[in-house]
Amino acid sequence: MSRALPKYNKRRVAFVGGAAAVALSGTVIAGFALAGEDGRAADSARTLAGPGTIACPDVTGELPAVPASAQAEVDRNLAQLRTQIDEANQRLADTVGQGGPDFVQNAILGPLEDKRVAALNRIETAIGRAAAKPDGLEAFAACTLNADGAQATPAPGQTAGDGGAGAGQDNGNGNGNAGNGQNNGNGGGGGNAGGDAGVGTITCPDVTGKLPAVPASAQAEVYRNLAQLRTQIDEANQRLADTVGQGGPDFVQNAILGPLKDKRVAALNRIETAIGRAAAKPDGLEAFAACTLTR
Repeated sequence: MSRALPKYNKRRVAFVGGAAAVALSGTVIAGFALAGEDGRAADSARTLAGPGTIACPDVTGELPAVPASAQAEVDRNLAQLRTQIDEANQRLADTVGQGGPDFVQNAILGPLEDKRVAALNRIETAIGRAAAKPDGLEAFAACTLNADGAQATPAPGQTAGDGGAGAGQDNGNGNGNAGNGQNNGNGGGGGNAGGDAGVGTITCPDVTGKLPAVPASAQAEVYRNLAQLRTQIDEANQRLADTVGQGGPDFVQNAILGPLKDKRVAALNRIETAIGRAAAKPDGLEAFAACTLTR
Protein backbone atom coordinates (compact mmCIF):
# COMPACT_ATOMS: atom_id res chain seq x y z
CA MET A 1 0.00 0.00 0.00
CA SER A 2 2.63 2.42 1.00
CA ARG A 3 4.34 1.92 -2.35
CA ALA A 4 1.12 2.14 -4.37
CA LEU A 5 0.27 5.61 -3.11
CA PRO A 6 3.34 7.30 -4.59
CA LYS A 7 2.54 5.78 -8.01
CA TYR A 8 -1.05 7.01 -7.78
CA ASN A 9 0.13 10.44 -6.77
CA LYS A 10 2.60 10.50 -9.65
CA ARG A 11 -0.13 9.61 -12.10
CA ARG A 12 -2.36 12.28 -10.59
CA VAL A 13 0.35 14.92 -10.81
CA ALA A 14 1.12 13.94 -14.38
CA PHE A 15 -2.56 14.19 -15.32
CA VAL A 16 -3.05 17.58 -13.65
CA GLY A 17 0.19 18.89 -15.12
CA GLY A 18 -0.81 17.74 -18.60
CA ALA A 19 -4.21 19.38 -18.31
CA ALA A 20 -2.57 22.61 -17.19
CA ALA A 21 -0.18 22.48 -20.11
CA VAL A 22 -3.06 21.98 -22.54
CA ALA A 23 -4.95 24.87 -21.02
CA LEU A 24 -1.88 27.12 -21.18
CA SER A 25 -1.28 26.16 -24.81
CA GLY A 26 -4.88 26.98 -25.63
CA THR A 27 -4.47 30.38 -23.99
CA VAL A 28 -1.30 31.11 -25.96
CA ILE A 29 -2.89 30.00 -29.24
CA ALA A 30 -5.96 32.09 -28.53
CA GLY A 31 -3.74 35.04 -27.76
CA PHE A 32 -2.01 34.71 -31.09
CA ALA A 33 -5.34 34.34 -32.88
CA LEU A 34 -6.69 37.48 -31.25
CA ALA A 35 -3.52 39.36 -32.07
CA GLY A 36 -3.84 38.26 -35.67
CA GLU A 37 -7.44 39.38 -35.82
CA ASP A 38 -6.58 42.83 -34.57
CA GLY A 39 -5.84 44.44 -37.91
CA ARG A 40 -4.58 47.60 -36.34
CA ALA A 41 -2.05 45.81 -34.19
CA ALA A 42 -0.88 43.77 -37.13
CA ASP A 43 -0.61 46.82 -39.35
CA SER A 44 1.37 48.68 -36.73
CA ALA A 45 3.77 45.81 -36.40
CA ARG A 46 4.27 45.66 -40.14
CA THR A 47 4.79 49.42 -40.36
CA LEU A 48 7.39 49.45 -37.63
CA ALA A 49 9.13 46.42 -39.10
CA GLY A 50 9.48 47.84 -42.61
CA PRO A 51 8.23 51.24 -43.84
CA GLY A 52 8.79 50.16 -47.44
CA THR A 53 10.82 51.77 -50.19
CA ILE A 54 10.29 54.63 -52.63
CA ALA A 55 11.05 53.98 -56.27
CA CYS A 56 11.18 56.51 -59.11
CA PRO A 57 11.52 56.20 -62.91
CA ASP A 58 15.03 56.41 -64.36
CA VAL A 59 15.27 59.28 -66.80
CA THR A 60 18.90 58.86 -67.87
CA GLY A 61 18.03 56.54 -70.75
CA GLU A 62 15.46 59.01 -72.04
CA LEU A 63 17.84 61.93 -72.51
CA PRO A 64 19.08 62.97 -75.96
CA ALA A 65 22.77 63.58 -76.62
CA VAL A 66 23.89 66.12 -74.04
CA PRO A 67 25.92 69.06 -75.43
CA ALA A 68 29.34 69.45 -73.81
CA SER A 69 28.39 72.90 -72.51
CA ALA A 70 25.40 71.42 -70.66
CA GLN A 71 27.04 68.24 -69.38
CA ALA A 72 28.10 69.59 -65.99
CA GLU A 73 24.65 71.00 -65.15
CA VAL A 74 22.86 67.88 -66.36
CA ASP A 75 25.17 65.61 -64.35
CA ARG A 76 24.71 67.78 -61.29
CA ASN A 77 20.92 67.49 -61.50
CA LEU A 78 21.05 63.74 -62.08
CA ALA A 79 23.23 63.40 -58.99
CA GLN A 80 20.81 65.53 -57.03
CA LEU A 81 17.98 63.26 -58.14
CA ARG A 82 19.79 60.25 -56.74
CA THR A 83 20.50 62.05 -53.49
CA GLN A 84 16.88 63.12 -53.17
CA ILE A 85 15.53 59.60 -53.50
CA ASP A 86 17.89 58.53 -50.72
CA GLU A 87 16.71 61.41 -48.55
CA ALA A 88 13.06 60.54 -49.21
CA ASN A 89 13.64 56.93 -48.17
CA GLN A 90 15.44 58.11 -45.04
CA ARG A 91 12.52 60.40 -44.17
CA LEU A 92 10.17 57.48 -44.78
CA ALA A 93 12.08 55.43 -42.19
CA ASP A 94 12.35 58.33 -39.72
CA THR A 95 8.62 59.12 -39.74
CA VAL A 96 7.17 55.63 -39.39
CA GLY A 97 3.86 55.85 -37.54
CA GLN A 98 3.45 59.62 -37.96
CA GLY A 99 0.38 61.28 -39.41
CA GLY A 100 -2.73 59.74 -40.90
CA PRO A 101 -3.32 57.52 -43.94
CA ASP A 102 -2.24 60.26 -46.37
CA PHE A 103 0.92 61.26 -44.52
CA VAL A 104 3.38 59.53 -46.86
CA GLN A 105 1.68 60.96 -49.95
CA ASN A 106 1.38 64.49 -48.58
CA ALA A 107 4.67 64.79 -46.70
CA ILE A 108 7.03 62.62 -48.78
CA LEU A 109 5.80 61.47 -52.21
CA GLY A 110 4.07 64.73 -53.15
CA PRO A 111 7.01 67.01 -52.30
CA LEU A 112 9.39 64.52 -53.94
CA GLU A 113 7.44 64.63 -57.19
CA ASP A 114 7.50 68.42 -57.12
CA LYS A 115 11.25 68.42 -56.65
CA ARG A 116 11.73 65.91 -59.44
CA VAL A 117 9.67 68.04 -61.82
CA ALA A 118 11.93 70.95 -60.95
CA ALA A 119 15.11 68.99 -61.59
CA LEU A 120 13.80 67.54 -64.82
CA ASN A 121 12.84 71.02 -66.01
CA ARG A 122 16.34 72.25 -65.26
CA ILE A 123 17.81 69.40 -67.26
CA GLU A 124 15.56 70.30 -70.19
CA THR A 125 16.57 73.95 -69.93
CA ALA A 126 20.29 73.15 -69.70
CA ILE A 127 20.18 71.02 -72.87
CA GLY A 128 17.93 73.54 -74.62
CA ARG A 129 20.55 76.28 -74.36
CA ALA A 130 22.80 74.48 -76.84
CA ALA A 131 20.55 72.02 -78.70
CA ALA A 132 16.92 71.08 -79.24
CA LYS A 133 15.19 71.24 -75.89
CA PRO A 134 13.72 67.88 -74.83
CA ASP A 135 10.09 67.95 -73.68
CA GLY A 136 8.00 65.68 -71.50
CA LEU A 137 10.59 64.63 -68.92
CA GLU A 138 8.01 65.51 -66.26
CA ALA A 139 6.40 62.15 -67.09
CA PHE A 140 9.21 60.61 -65.03
CA ALA A 141 8.53 62.70 -61.94
CA ALA A 142 6.03 60.60 -59.97
CA CYS A 143 7.38 57.98 -57.57
CA THR A 144 5.70 55.06 -55.82
CA LEU A 145 5.82 53.39 -52.43
CA ASN A 146 5.98 49.65 -51.95
CA ALA A 147 4.80 49.17 -48.37
CA ASP A 148 6.02 45.57 -48.30
CA GLY A 149 9.58 46.72 -48.28
CA ALA A 150 10.36 45.46 -51.78
CA GLN A 151 11.13 47.85 -54.58
CA ALA A 152 7.92 49.24 -55.97
CA THR A 153 7.35 48.81 -59.65
CA PRO A 154 8.03 52.35 -60.72
CA ALA A 155 6.95 54.07 -63.82
CA PRO A 156 8.86 53.97 -67.08
CA GLY A 157 12.24 52.38 -66.61
CA GLN A 158 12.56 53.57 -63.14
CA THR A 159 15.48 52.81 -61.03
CA ALA A 160 14.57 53.65 -57.58
CA GLY A 161 17.49 55.90 -57.20
CA ASP A 162 16.80 57.53 -60.45
CA GLY A 163 16.55 61.11 -60.27
CA GLY A 164 14.87 61.18 -57.04
CA ALA A 165 17.28 63.49 -55.55
CA GLY A 166 17.91 65.92 -58.25
CA ALA A 167 14.40 66.70 -58.72
CA GLY A 168 14.01 67.84 -55.31
CA GLN A 169 16.82 70.09 -55.73
CA ASP A 170 15.67 71.90 -58.56
CA ASN A 171 13.79 73.50 -55.96
CA GLY A 172 10.81 72.39 -57.59
CA ASN A 173 11.31 73.87 -60.85
CA GLY A 174 8.24 72.64 -62.47
CA ASN A 175 6.42 71.84 -59.37
CA GLY A 176 6.78 74.89 -57.61
CA ASN A 177 4.50 76.37 -60.01
CA ALA A 178 1.78 76.17 -57.75
CA GLY A 179 3.49 77.55 -54.84
CA ASN A 180 5.09 80.39 -56.54
CA GLY A 181 2.55 82.66 -57.72
CA GLN A 182 1.11 82.31 -54.44
CA ASN A 183 2.84 85.18 -53.31
CA ASN A 184 -0.15 87.08 -54.15
CA GLY A 185 -2.28 84.67 -52.39
CA ASN A 186 0.61 84.06 -50.29
CA GLY A 187 -0.24 85.78 -47.20
CA GLY A 188 -3.85 85.13 -47.97
CA GLY A 189 -3.42 81.43 -47.95
CA GLY A 190 -1.96 81.74 -44.57
CA GLY A 191 -5.11 83.37 -43.42
CA ASN A 192 -6.90 80.15 -44.07
CA ALA A 193 -5.02 78.29 -41.48
CA GLY A 194 -4.72 81.28 -39.30
CA GLY A 195 -8.05 80.83 -37.69
CA ASP A 196 -7.22 77.30 -36.71
CA ALA A 197 -6.52 77.37 -33.00
CA GLY A 198 -3.34 79.38 -33.26
CA VAL A 199 -1.81 77.12 -35.90
CA GLY A 200 -0.36 80.18 -37.59
CA THR A 201 -0.26 81.23 -41.23
CA ILE A 202 2.25 80.84 -44.04
CA THR A 203 3.07 83.96 -45.98
CA CYS A 204 5.18 84.35 -49.11
CA PRO A 205 6.55 87.37 -51.06
CA ASP A 206 4.36 88.72 -53.84
CA VAL A 207 6.20 88.51 -57.15
CA THR A 208 3.56 90.04 -59.40
CA GLY A 209 4.86 93.60 -58.93
CA LYS A 210 8.37 92.48 -59.82
CA LEU A 211 7.57 91.13 -63.27
CA PRO A 212 8.45 93.05 -66.44
CA ALA A 213 5.86 93.58 -69.18
CA VAL A 214 4.61 90.11 -70.12
CA PRO A 215 4.60 89.41 -73.89
CA ALA A 216 1.19 88.41 -75.23
CA SER A 217 2.50 84.98 -76.26
CA ALA A 218 3.63 84.30 -72.67
CA GLN A 219 0.65 85.67 -70.77
CA ALA A 220 -1.34 82.44 -70.60
CA GLU A 221 1.57 80.48 -69.13
CA VAL A 222 2.61 83.25 -66.75
CA TYR A 223 -0.91 83.76 -65.44
CA ARG A 224 -1.37 80.02 -65.08
CA ASN A 225 1.73 79.82 -62.88
CA LEU A 226 0.66 82.82 -60.83
CA ALA A 227 -2.69 81.15 -60.20
CA GLN A 228 -0.93 77.95 -59.21
CA LEU A 229 1.17 79.92 -56.75
CA ARG A 230 -1.96 81.23 -55.09
CA THR A 231 -3.44 77.74 -54.95
CA GLN A 232 -0.25 76.30 -53.51
CA ILE A 233 -0.13 78.73 -50.63
CA ASP A 234 -3.71 77.80 -49.78
CA GLU A 235 -2.78 74.11 -49.87
CA ALA A 236 0.25 74.71 -47.66
CA ASN A 237 -1.87 76.50 -45.08
CA GLN A 238 -4.42 73.70 -45.20
CA ARG A 239 -1.69 71.15 -44.62
CA LEU A 240 -0.42 73.26 -41.74
CA ALA A 241 -3.86 73.06 -40.13
CA ASP A 242 -4.28 69.34 -40.85
CA THR A 243 -0.94 68.32 -39.32
CA VAL A 244 -1.07 70.26 -36.05
CA GLY A 245 0.89 68.37 -33.42
CA GLN A 246 2.64 66.03 -35.86
CA GLY A 247 6.38 65.52 -36.00
CA GLY A 248 9.11 67.25 -34.04
CA PRO A 249 10.26 70.86 -33.82
CA ASP A 250 11.43 70.87 -37.46
CA PHE A 251 8.29 69.26 -38.92
CA VAL A 252 6.80 72.46 -40.39
CA GLN A 253 10.11 73.45 -41.97
CA ASN A 254 10.87 69.99 -43.39
CA ALA A 255 7.39 68.89 -44.43
CA ILE A 256 5.72 72.18 -45.42
CA LEU A 257 7.95 75.25 -45.78
CA GLY A 258 10.87 73.43 -47.43
CA PRO A 259 8.78 71.67 -50.10
CA LEU A 260 6.79 74.88 -50.65
CA LYS A 261 9.97 76.84 -51.34
CA ASP A 262 11.07 74.20 -53.85
CA LYS A 263 7.74 74.45 -55.62
CA ARG A 264 7.88 78.21 -55.67
CA VAL A 265 11.36 78.20 -57.18
CA ALA A 266 10.08 75.87 -59.87
CA ALA A 267 7.12 78.10 -60.66
CA LEU A 268 9.26 81.22 -60.69
CA ASN A 269 11.69 79.54 -63.06
CA ARG A 270 8.85 78.65 -65.39
CA ILE A 271 7.63 82.23 -65.37
CA GLU A 272 11.14 83.44 -66.25
CA THR A 273 11.38 80.88 -69.06
CA ALA A 274 7.96 81.77 -70.48
CA ILE A 275 8.80 85.47 -70.66
CA GLY A 276 12.28 84.73 -71.98
CA ARG A 277 10.90 83.00 -75.06
CA ALA A 278 9.59 86.31 -76.43
CA ALA A 279 11.50 89.03 -74.55
CA ALA A 280 14.42 89.61 -72.22
CA LYS A 281 14.37 86.84 -69.63
CA PRO A 282 13.97 88.19 -66.08
CA ASP A 283 16.45 86.85 -63.52
CA GLY A 284 16.46 86.58 -59.77
CA LEU A 285 12.79 85.74 -59.18
CA GLU A 286 13.98 82.88 -56.95
CA ALA A 287 14.61 85.54 -54.32
CA PHE A 288 10.85 85.51 -53.77
CA ALA A 289 10.66 81.75 -53.15
CA ALA A 290 11.13 81.47 -49.37
CA CYS A 291 8.03 81.69 -47.18
CA THR A 292 7.63 82.15 -43.45
CA LEU A 293 5.35 80.93 -40.70
CA THR A 294 3.69 83.54 -38.49
CA ARG A 295 2.10 82.30 -35.30
